[in-house]
Parts: sequence; C-alpha cells; structure tokens
Amino acid sequence: MSSWDDILNERDAWVVKNSIFGGRRGFGKTPALVIIDAQVHFVGERLPIEQSIAKYPSSIGEEAWDAVDKTEVLLKLARQKGIPVIHSRWITAEKDAVYDSFRRKMKKEGTQRLHRNESGNEIVAPLKPLDHEIVIDKLYASVFFATPFETILRSLGIDTLIVTGFVTAGCVRATVVDAASYNYHVIIPEECVKDRISVSHKATLLDLDMKYADVMPAAEVSAKLNTYL
Repeated sequence: MSSWDDILNERDAWVVKNSIFGGRRGFGKTPALVIIDAQVHFVGERLPIEQSIAKYPSSIGEEAWDAVDKTEVLLKLARQKGIPVIHSRWITAEKDAVYDSFRRKMKKEGTQRLHRNESGNEIVAPLKPLDHEIVIDKLYASVFFATPFETILRSLGIDTLIVTGFVTAGCVRATVVDAASYNYHVIIPEECVKDRISVSHKATLLDLDMKYADVMPAAEVSAKLNTYL
C-alpha cells in the first residue's frame, strides 16, 4: 500500500493501475545521497506544525523530524560505504529580492529569518555535513538551477540520486524533475521527505513515482546501499 492511496478516488486508482506510467527504473552503478534543505527553519521544532511555525514560520515540525531520523540512518550508511553525500541550503539576502521570484511568493512576515546570516539557516544537527561533504547554496527550488550541482555530479561519476529532504512539493520535486531530465536514476526514500501540507506531499509522491523517480521504503533503499562495496 502506498501513502497516497487514501487520496485516490475509484477512477484515479484505476488510472494509476492501468496507465503506461509507473514502471521501475531502479538504481544505477554510482549513487549519491542528496539531502535537500534540511535547515532549522524548514525542519523546525519537534512539535506539531501548529506549534513549530510559531517560532519558524517556514517549518514542518515533528513530521519533518521523523524524516530527519530516517535520513540519518541512510546518511550513516552512505558514509560507511563511501557513497558521496551532497547537502543543499536555500539561502537568500535582502538584495536578492529584486530577482528572487521564489521569495516573492512568500508573505513578507518572516522572510528576514531566511537571510544568509540569520540563525536557522544551519542544517539540523543529526544531518550536519562533515568537513569534506559538499554543501550547495541555492536561491531557487531545484538544486540544479544556477548552481554547480550538475558539474559536481559529472565529476564524481554519479548516475543515481537518492533524494531526501524538504519540502516534497517544492524543492524536492523541482530537483527530481531536473534530475530525470538529465537522465539520472532517481530514488526517493518515502519516509525521508516531508511537506507542510499532507495532500501536497501525497499527490507529489504519486506524480513523481509515476513519471520521474522510484519512490520506495527507506528500508529498501538501505538494503540496496548495503550491496555497494
């Protein structure tokens, strides 16, 4: 049973089952673990979202922490296996407002907290990058857009991206669609991505699984990583 089954009506469930889409591409030979925007202001506090956003207006709260806990397991395994780990952060500055269309969709209240030098931009402690791990700062949703991400992946010989992080319908989705466009194998450990709105999370996972990525349980991803030398 998939996490999105409960949002499908009878017609849509039939289409999902009988459509030409939704096949499995699987893993390639050289994976990298990508952790998208696991920053304090996106994760928030280990509290219900209604309480977390009181301090961090862009946060998810305890559901995000569930994803952090699951991602930490994959992170430790990737490090043990020598699999590259790449982190991203969404960071803005006041001067960026002139051309930052992503930020323009935000209500002005709270955007100051997202500025480059503000507390909350750091990656949460359980997923803190090691000194040798790459951290990509970005202004837009996709980690690929206007960053050296693609060059880094090519230099490392990566053909598979295991995509985790926040939020499912935003930066995760944008990165996954771009990754598929660049012909990468894309794997999404289902429990390792979250969104503020549950229907957006579920509908996005369904759409990505049908057309752009393989969505699978984190335990299956761990089992596959254990087969890499």
